[in-house]
Amino acid sequence: MQSAEANYKGVWGNRIGFGQRPALLVIDFLKGYTIEGSPLYAPGVVDAVARTPHLIEAARRAGVPVIHTRILYLAENCADGGIWVQKAPVMRAMVEGNELAEFCDEVVPAAGELVIVKQYASAFFGTSLASHLHAQGIDTVVLAGCSTSGCIRASAVDAVQHGFRTIVVGDCVGDRHPDPHNANLFDIDSKYGDVVSREDAIAAFGGANCP
Repeated sequence: MQSAEANYKGVWGNRIGFGQRPALLVIDFLKGYTIEGSPLYAPGVVDAVARTPHLIEAARRAGVPVIHTRILYLAENCADGGIWVQKAPVMRAMVEGNELAEFCDEVVPAAGELVIVKQYASAFFGTSLASHLHAQGIDTVVLAGCSTSGCIRASAVDAVQHGFRTIVVGDCVGDRHPDPHNANLFDIDSKYGDVVSREDAIAAFGGANCP
C-alpha cells in the first residue's frame, strides 16, 4: 500500500502562505489539559504550552494581534454546550470557578487582548471572531493551542471557510495522543491550511504589515 504522502502527492498539499495581516489565535490552553489527574490531561498539550510563550511574545513585538479562546459554559447543567457536552461530558469541567477552566499560567492573556468565550470546538462557531477579524483587515489566522484533533482542526476548517489564510504552528499545538495529533496535522496541511514551524511563524510575523 502507498504511504499517505505518496497517495496525496499532486492532489492535495498546495501551499497557501501568509498574507499581509496575520493574527495569532491561541486556542483553549486551559489548565484542564495540563494538570495531571485531570480527565483532559494531555502530555502533548503540556509540551505545546511550553513552546508557545516565545511565539506569543514575537507576535506582540511585531504588533500582530493576539486573540485567546476559552471554553466556558454559563448555563445550568452546561445546557449551552448542547449535544457536544452530551457526547463529551468531560467538558462539563469548563465552568467558572473550576481551576481546570482557567488559562495556563504561561500563556495568560495580556491586558487588552481579546478573549473569545466559546461553547463548541470551533473558535468561529457561535462567536463574533470572524466579524472581528474581517473588521480589522486580518487575512491570515495563525493557530496555536489544543487539541489538534478537536478545537484546532475545527477552527482551521472554519477559518478557511470564512476566507482566511490558515496557518497551524505544529510545534505549538498538542493532543492527548500522537496518532490523532499527527493525523490531523497531516490532514490540515493537505486540505485546509499550512502547517509550519514556530521559527517560520515568527519570521513571518517580522515581515507582517501591522498597524
